[in-house]
Amino acid sequence: MARATEETMIERGSDNVFADLGLPDADELLAKSKLVLAIGAAIKERNVTQKELARLTGIDQSRISQLLNGKVSGFSSDRLMHILTKLDQDVVISVRPRPSNENRPAYVSVSNYHGL
Repeated sequence: MARATEETMIERGSDNVFADLGLPDADELLAKSKLVLAIGAAIKERNVTQKELARLTGIDQSRISQLLNGKVSGFSSDRLMHILTKLDQDVVISVRPRPSNENRPAYVSVSNYHGL
């Protein structure tokens, strides 16, 4: 039996899948995604239920569920940071000028102790 051979092209992406997909506001989407991952890690670490988080934040449990399933529309970065503080997480924002010797646009980045 003859086997068809097919060459697979692999292209290395950037660190931002949203930019790789050509989505507008890719930096913001990545930042929000990382904030949601941090929320999920804090929930797991503190053993908090969605119902308890809803009570802590005043956000409907159904919206908490949607958020934890990756639906960040309708959630601002501020609101996500508020949720983190309700989970006893410090949120530290650092602003610095883009180095003039780097040929790239300025960006938004989120990192935390979980390595996200």
